[in-house]
Amino acid sequence: MISVISTIFFIYILLKIYISVMQIGYISQEIQKEPFLMSRTQYIEAGRYAISKERLEIVSSIFEYGLFLFWIDGGLKALNYTLQIEDELTKSTLFVLGFIFVNSLIQLPIEVYRKFVIDERFGFNRSTLKLYIEDKFKELLLTIFIGTPIIGGIIYFISSFQLWWLWSFFAIFGVVVFLNMVYPTLIVPIFNKLSPLEDSELKKRIEELLAKTGFESQGVFSIDASKRDSRLNAYFGGFGKSKRVILFDTLIEKLQPIELIAVLGHELGHFKHGDIYKNIAMVGLLLFLVFYGIGHIPTELFSELGLPNSSYVLLSFALLFVSVISFFMLPIFGLISRYNEFQADKFGSELSGNSIYLQEALKKLVTENKSFPKAHPLYIFFYYTHPPISERLKALEKWRN
Repeated sequence: MISVISTIFFIYILLKIYISVMQIGYISQEIQKEPFLMSRTQYIEAGRYAISKERLEIVSSIFEYGLFLFWIDGGLKALNYTLQIEDELTKSTLFVLGFIFVNSLIQLPIEVYRKFVIDERFGFNRSTLKLYIEDKFKELLLTIFIGTPIIGGIIYFISSFQLWWLWSFFAIFGVVVFLNMVYPTLIVPIFNKLSPLEDSELKKRIEELLAKTGFESQGVFSIDASKRDSRLNAYFGGFGKSKRVILFDTLIEKLQPIELIAVLGHELGHFKHGDIYKNIAMVGLLLFLVFYGIGHIPTELFSELGLPNSSYVLLSFALLFVSVISFFMLPIFGLISRYNEFQADKFGSELSGNSIYLQEALKKLVTENKSFPKAHPLYIFFYYTHPPISERLKALEKWRN
């Protein structure tokens, strides 16, 4: 059984590395050609940034495989031996939290290098080491605060029900929905300062746009994203009455008001088409597959690992393999997401009456975020949640006429 699991994980890692290698080769050739959407200097820099990220992704994949081998070749057994605790609930909770902590600690150098070397080199990182450490500490506390009752609940289901995996799925899915509901009001303020939009004219235009589409929210807010990163973004967060319109201060700084309205029109397209609920449903499908898988793990696996058939080992395997399952689901999720993005573009164009403003906004987003405008087809197939920028601009030009 171990050999089968190891083979599946090896194929997953090998495929990730292959896609990155193909993407690096593709971009290396493309940056020698005539630039698209950008100046020659911007085009080359965006290409180099994309190549740097993919090279690090290869290293990250190798780290991930090494970490997998560590856990199945004695790491889980060592952690089990270290926690000599009789109470099953306490031991299980500490085991899973320890598993998460060790994974985060081992992968930390990759994350630090990405932020303080690559992002720094290309002008994105604005975070200080002090702020980064504060963020990690907050993330740790949130993991403990949210993770402890979740782990305890799953352990209860495992010990109480034959179809524990199904009940666990429903419980975790409920937690996902709840966290999405409270994210803009409870989670975001822990890390960022949210301020009501100061530009009264822009705020008025946004509120008119929201009213036009029947979008009820708690308000329009600016977030101080620039203290960590220079990239541009905006999103709608929450469900029901907790919904908020959140604009990165970097986006407000770089886009003209009419372009910002066009971007929000696109986002409102997602709202009108129920894309948030579709995304939640896809997450639900992923969770169902994960819990179904760990609920049907053959018992001989535990004896091969030298571990007890316990709740904490099951949960650790779920965390090990959630990335594998989600990776092979990416093409399906990506296909649905890219279709939704086209429809949101169309809605935003019809809402504003002219697609030219969204076209200009997209061009600025690509340039400011140093997003290389081309990609290998295999990379698009697996990783693109948005259509390639060339296809989006072509469709917007068609809807413009």
